[in-house]
Amino acid sequence: MKAISVLGSTGSIGTQTLQLAEEFPDRFGVVALTAGRNLALLSEQIGRHSPEVVALADPQLLPELKARLDALEPSARPARRPELLAGSDGLCAAAAWSSAELVVTGIVGCAGLLPTLAAIRAGKDLALANKETLIAAGPVVLPELKRSGSRLLPADSEHSAIFQCLQGTPWADTARLSTGIPTPGLRGIQLTASGGAFRDWPAADLAKATVADATSHPNWSMGRKITVDSATLMNKGLEVIEAHYLFGLDYDAIEIVIHPQSIIHSMVELADSSVLAQLGWPDMKLPLLYCLSWPERLPTPWRRLDLTAVGQLSFKAPDQSKYPCMALAYAAGRSGGTMPAVMNAANEQAVALFLDERVHFLDIPRLIERVCDRHRAEVKADPSLSDVLAVDAWARQAVLEASASLAPKLLLA
Repeated sequence: MKAISVLGSTGSIGTQTLQLAEEFPDRFGVVALTAGRNLALLSEQIGRHSPEVVALADPQLLPELKARLDALEPSARPARRPELLAGSDGLCAAAAWSSAELVVTGIVGCAGLLPTLAAIRAGKDLALANKETLIAAGPVVLPELKRSGSRLLPADSEHSAIFQCLQGTPWADTARLSTGIPTPGLRGIQLTASGGAFRDWPAADLAKATVADATSHPNWSMGRKITVDSATLMNKGLEVIEAHYLFGLDYDAIEIVIHPQSIIHSMVELADSSVLAQLGWPDMKLPLLYCLSWPERLPTPWRRLDLTAVGQLSFKAPDQSKYPCMALAYAAGRSGGTMPAVMNAANEQAVALFLDERVHFLDIPRLIERVCDRHRAEVKADPSLSDVLAVDAWARQAVLEASASLAPKLLLA
């Protein structure tokens, strides 16, 4: 049985990971959980999985969690009382928990960076579902992976698809992931994108986009922030940067292709011009299960892919004018250093403002571009962890300052 730690257990990635642990109880055991504020769900998870340790981001919530655990019905109580921790130190301790063999990083945003680094420094293997680990701190994370020997398994459906396509090739090797060394024989990558909530909207209509519109994804069930990222196509831009760090390819060799059916999860082009693709229904449980079981594949009772039911697979190039965030991400990646961290933090803050209905949907790329332009002269080419955290905090504040001049536009929404 493989012992797993789940960072962000009450989020979309975390809940699906725990579902897999329940579906395969003889293969996976949960030893550590971390969570934010959803204590009702966390209490249920503790009762079902009996972890050795649980950590909360906010120390002030510990008394409430203890009270909830005390109030559980006898039949719903965990087999053992977990050690309860809190704060940044607590999250890092749970991430590096001694008995954990694999750490699933499901914390959204840069909040997951420190616990992920703690897991790497403890030599844990990682199922990486937190894009920001490599996007914001790739120059910091790569040397840490090399020092610790941790193996990084991509849990995003797109990067998992690439990783799966490379299995069975002479150069398939997890030790190569996140080294920045180009993968031999790999000519290019095509990341497929559904096109998000607005894929069928004319660009001119985006001025009328609401939060409800942007958080209604046609194919995938995801958290609100990443669903907005899908609507702006920033999620693909972030994945381009992540793919650059994972597979060592230049940005010119990483393409984005709109694929509305979300059946092909990504493709690789090899040196001899062959193209390999990984297909499946749009369900995050499949790439997550591959991370948990790698290098094995476990039999599942899940619905098999029926291409005759799908009918057709279509592709088109993304509209640059409709998705300006895509170009911003490519530009940040090519700038390197601290620029991806600034771009990522600006996006997180801008999306948060949009979800709070404080800025318009079209203001998201405007705010990101403004903040990245301000940082251009201050980019650090070889940042430390403290540099990354400093520019992350600066970019969030810069977005808040810049949003003040955009507030009147809400009257027109």
